[in-house]
Amino acid sequence: MTEVSSLTGRLLVATPALADPNFDRAVVLLLDHDDEGSLGVVLNRPTPVGVVDILESWAALAGEPGVVFQGGPVSLDSALGVAVIPGDEGPLGWRRVYGAIGLVDLEAPPELLGSALGSLRIFAGYAGWGPGQLESELEEGAWYVVESEPGDVSSPEPEGLWRSVLRRQRSELAMFATYPDDPSLN
Repeated sequence: MTEVSSLTGRLLVATPALADPNFDRAVVLLLDHDDEGSLGVVLNRPTPVGVVDILESWAALAGEPGVVFQGGPVSLDSALGVAVIPGDEGPLGWRRVYGAIGLVDLEAPPELLGSALGSLRIFAGYAGWGPGQLESELEEGAWYVVESEPGDVSSPEPEGLWRSVLRRQRSELAMFATYPDDPSLN
């Protein structure tokens, strides 16, 4: 088996050619990527369900818009908390994934983390790939891989994240931000 260079903490930005409706214009934060597979959450799929309706004790800590996000098509009945913690040390109940971004133990009392959280998003489900599956999709040109920024997790306008992530790239990728929603109308 070939060694996989970890993409943990990076963003997968769906190319306009990606045909899977689960990932149309998706921005996925990779939380884990190794030779056993990959796991991430879609950052730009807010649902109409409020955090207060699902995890009431965490609702006060969830950033705006205060809704649960559809993290991906796998295990939609499970919840993941992703939070940004400023500084070097994170509190109990938080595990660093990359930089200031980490996973929250949603079984822990929110009071343990409340004062330390810079932002929190709750995701129902996740995006997952088996060994070599993501690498195959990358070779096929389904995803752009770009650096993440802590603000991506808590973007106040998640529906516009696909365009804004592409727009900030200092390469030819920036021009894809203007790609029309329906190219047949061009």
